[in-house]
Amino acid sequence: MDTACAQEALERAAEILRAGGLVALPTETVYGLGANALDAAAVGRIFAAKQRPAWDPVIVHICDLAMLEGLVAEVSERARSLMDAFWPGPLTLLLPRTAAVPDAVTAGRPLVGVRMPAHPVALELIRRAGIPVAAPSANRFGRTSPTTAEHVLEDLDGRIDAVLDAGATGLGVESTVLDCSRSPMVIYRPGAVTAAQIWEIAGAVEIYRGGDLSDEPRTALPSPGVGLRHYAPRARLVLVDAPLAELGARLAEAALSWAGERVGVMLPAEIAAPDGATAVFAWGRWIAPEEMARGLYAGLRALDAEGCTVILCPLPPPEGIGAAIRDRLGKAGNREQGTGNREQGLGNQGRRS
Repeated sequence: MDTACAQEALERAAEILRAGGLVALPTETVYGLGANALDAAAVGRIFAAKQRPAWDPVIVHICDLAMLEGLVAEVSERARSLMDAFWPGPLTLLLPRTAAVPDAVTAGRPLVGVRMPAHPVALELIRRAGIPVAAPSANRFGRTSPTTAEHVLEDLDGRIDAVLDAGATGLGVESTVLDCSRSPMVIYRPGAVTAAQIWEIAGAVEIYRGGDLSDEPRTALPSPGVGLRHYAPRARLVLVDAPLAELGARLAEAALSWAGERVGVMLPAEIAAPDGATAVFAWGRWIAPEEMARGLYAGLRALDAEGCTVILCPLPPPEGIGAAIRDRLGKAGNREQGTGNREQGLGNQGRRS
């Protein structure tokens, strides 16, 4: 950010946001598609560019605690303790909104999701714009989230005003979304801030187990990332749930069962590539799930780009950020693909491993 070119890009992007335009910006999680969170027309442009339905709320990003004024009606002691512990960082808190927040941001719900990103470019852009920035992931609705500027342009080139390119994102999965007003607190979307970390700071917490997996929920969703078929590659996604000792054999069986397809594999470093694989993405070490989280969306996009029609993807253990990886893959595997067949994610229906 120290070069004159970078400074000029930041200033221009801030001007676009203030004028009601759309800017894709890097965060530590994924790239977001930003607009002035207090401008209903600007927020509407996010939904139009992403082809995002109105029942799916978006998260508001701030650069400092002073920006909460006018955005949220109150901040509880519990919420304050979580902010102190995890902001800036990948934790979104659902807080009571003020009337200044457009209905489009919250899908008409009384709580608004707010976070302070831990990325210097995002923080500086918001500071220069001087406004809270609504920013869901910068991709077409339902598609794999972007972790590079190139991914953003694959989906949104010509539909937005600017992209700030700061290289690949560090975490690779979206923020944890937490309702801290309930007892126990509820995690609506797992992320890099884990349930164990939240419990240590603020007490009992549970993972939301509800959700409407239909394409058109009957009511507005209570949080971003809840219950939707989402995060999906173009290829059919086949999830393989097995311990590391059995994973190589299970992947080999799955590859054989999809003979005749172009089979891609999200391959942990500890496993040999199965016979029959058309393409392999080196996914990182099974024992280092943070590496797998970082490469999750990039890998799915890379195998799509190789022309794979089926992607075999192991499910890591549900500890730590592994819970977030499983959440995203479960939603991606529950999305109806272009072939017309419905994958069942974590289930055992159909021809799958």
